[in-house]
Amino acid sequence: MTGLDDCFSASWVAEAGDGASDDGPTPLVGLAGVELHSDGALLRSVAVHPDWRGWGLGRALVARALATARDAGLRDAYLLTTTAEGWFPRFGFTPVARDAVPPGVRQSVEFREACPASAVVMHRAL
Repeated sequence: MTGLDDCFSASWVAEAGDGASDDGPTPLVGLAGVELHSDGALLRSVAVHPDWRGWGLGRALVARALATARDAGLRDAYLLTTTAEGWFPRFGFTPVARDAVPPGVRQSVEFREACPASAVVMHRAL
């Protein structure tokens, strides 16, 4: 994914098990990240392995990312999605026009390069 190393202000991963096994690496089952800009937060790369969906893992990852943005003093969060427009309204996100996103957030790698122009842009107040 473009921009992850350079742009994430914070990110979280969820692993199966407690990590104490010597049987190999602990499987990654979920992740989320957030970019913190002066004029808003950009929720990024929320994903949960299909076998782990329906257990509240995605909800917990999103809640953590939004709390981080709120704790940083930001008032708005945005995201881009090509596949989950129906999932994010449960967190208060609603579709908005791309030009409704503040300039700092629009300058992120996600907006400029990673997501196609056809991606749905969503917003929620924090």
